Amino acid sequence: MFDFENQVVIITGASGSIGSGIAQCFSETGAKLVLHGHSRAPALPANSSPQNCATITADLADPAGPKAIVKAALENFNQVDVLINNAAVQQVEPLEELPDSSWQQMLDINLTAAHRLTQAVASLMIEEQTGGSIIHIASIEGLQPAPGHSHYATTKAALIMHARAAAAEYGPHNIRVNSVSPGLIYRPKLEEQWPQGVARWQNSAALKRLGTPTDVANACMFLASPLASWITGANLVVDGGVSTKPTW
Repeated sequence: MFDFENQVVIITGASGSIGSGIAQCFSETGAKLVLHGHSRAPALPANSSPQNCATITADLADPAGPKAIVKAALENFNQVDVLINNAAVQQVEPLEELPDSSWQQMLDINLTAAHRLTQAVASLMIEEQTGGSIIHIASIEGLQPAPGHSHYATTKAALIMHARAAAAEYGPHNIRVNSVSPGLIYRPKLEEQWPQGVARWQNSAALKRLGTPTDVANACMFLASPLASWITGANLVVDGGVSTKPTW
């Protein structure tokens, strides 16, 4: 259905389950990838090669990190067509015990890095007059917080608004900016680590299952594709319908 042949896609946080799933799906459509990892290089997607996939490690809390990622894209492929701001941290810390250091780390990685990358990639797209697509991976917690996630939920809510604001300003340059808000996404050993939460989710979700990285990837590919050519400033919720259940 999707064809990203010869398009260059940057994916941050590609070492994690969601990021690697997004990378695999884009790779299968013919995209050239620039995959970012924090402390280790992401694994190449199956059936990809170093000729169409570059990896880079960078600390996104450092202002030099986003610049290094864009530089790697230009050095390897000479262009950027799609940016997916997926990298994030998520600790569970009660608000009354939340130290400034945790608050600042969450802002730096989840929000400020996405802002810096958006600026850098959009500037390139404007200079080259190519247009393109930028996608923030937010969360349903940006719409409804969970206990112990005040700092995480705050950054995700800000990402959703950042996408809308960027869409308004970059639209005249044919740059579309959207966000995707996943619900609970499966990762290995999740049911062992949080059996009660998984059970509650499956009971609450209209579709009665956890999401998969492919579910998130499909949303990203849609928003980056010509099928979404008149969609910008939108937040696509990918949660299996859990948001349809009343909480009162």
